[in-house]
Amino acid sequence: MVFSGIPFLYYFLPCALLAYFLAPKKLKNTVLLLFSLLFYAWGEPRYVLLMGISIVQGYGFGLLVERYKGKKGAKVALGLSVFFSLGMLGYYKYADFFISAVNGVTGLSIPLLRIALPIGISFYTFQILSYVVDVYRGQVRAQRNFIDLAAYISMFPQLIAGPIVRYSDIESSLKQRQHSLASASQGIRRFLTGLGKKVLLANTLGELCSLFRESEAPSVLFFWVYAVAYTLHIYYDFSGYSDMAIGLGKLFGFHFSENFRYPFISGSITEFWRRWHISLGSWFRDYVYIPLGGNRVSTGRWVFNALVVWMFTGLWHGAAWTFVLWGLLFAVLLVLEKLVLAPFLEKHKVLARVYVLPVLLFSFVLFDASNAGEALYRIGAMLGLQGLPAVSTEALYYLKSYALLLGMAALGATPLLQKGIARLREKPLGEKLLNAGEPLFLLALLLLSTAYLVDGSFNPFLYFRF
Repeated sequence: MVFSGIPFLYYFLPCALLAYFLAPKKLKNTVLLLFSLLFYAWGEPRYVLLMGISIVQGYGFGLLVERYKGKKGAKVALGLSVFFSLGMLGYYKYADFFISAVNGVTGLSIPLLRIALPIGISFYTFQILSYVVDVYRGQVRAQRNFIDLAAYISMFPQLIAGPIVRYSDIESSLKQRQHSLASASQGIRRFLTGLGKKVLLANTLGELCSLFRESEAPSVLFFWVYAVAYTLHIYYDFSGYSDMAIGLGKLFGFHFSENFRYPFISGSITEFWRRWHISLGSWFRDYVYIPLGGNRVSTGRWVFNALVVWMFTGLWHGAAWTFVLWGLLFAVLLVLEKLVLAPFLEKHKVLARVYVLPVLLFSFVLFDASNAGEALYRIGAMLGLQGLPAVSTEALYYLKSYALLLGMAALGATPLLQKGIARLREKPLGEKLLNAGEPLFLLALLLLSTAYLVDGSFNPFLYFRF
């Protein structure tokens, strides 16, 4: 089940909200847990047991870590929990990748396991890991109420695609949270905005990318159109889902952190990663980069730390060498910026953006490619190195057909609209117009998204594979 689907919008969510708000205060987490398990079981009933086992081990080892705090037993319990969590993630997500790598290096023919990837395993595994580590560090107390911890780990608003929510961020909300019409209104606004981004922008941009892949008349222009469309597609797909998750969190009384802050206005790759998938970047910083020594080490060791962190960041996105290369590409760029480019980028803002945007386009072409050879071919085609015509009739046709959508998507990826609305609100008449028009706009978003979902069949979600 996905948020941008008719079953969720018109069956699951209304039932979940009704049951939640009718339940007495002490049973709200139980209701949330039950609906979260139902949400997960909707598409993968057999993997509910796997998630349940992961929750049980996180709960048990968290208690043991706290019980033996300051003693060897705490380290043993922490190590066992980390081993179990990473072992499960490694088996279900990376087993075939490693087998293929061994076969490629040794010439063996070890059969692949063909294991289906449990949806959301990367997200809930990282939440369990951060919880147990934070208990070990003394940053949070171990949760003794199993229902509360299970509700946190399996919470359906952010289970499938984040943002990665730290236990410390919602620890108090699990016991005591406030519900209000103002918060519910903000939640509905945020959810419907994310729904529109996902269905009306991301899905339509995805259709353009599919048309490119099916094309038999490639051209340099078409490759550039595809690169722009795919980059915007993945942004609206993931940020739209994050918006929906944050909005749902508000409906249930939780406040999840922002996951995207207009990343394409960045003046450096360093800034981009402060704005893109913020919860993932902060997770790797706090639980991998800093424990390795961070930047408080020699330059050589710091470069090594950066390469390790970004290799894992790439692998987190998927079990393929293209993702590893994608992560290492950013590692190299971040190292270069810190050691060489930072003063130049800071001084020349316009040139900085001229550098950042093409790099991001090339990086997402690599991200989308099925293998390194395909990525090199596509990037070479964009640079005019594959002997393709500069322009084709097909490319011009699709560029004209999708020009308005691409323009709207590019504009929406900047804070210009938000700033315009903020200035309009400063005027009394503008405030009245916005207050009157916003409900109509949100209703239109819901109706248009529903019409699209009823009429169309293209509604994938990229981060299911992560």
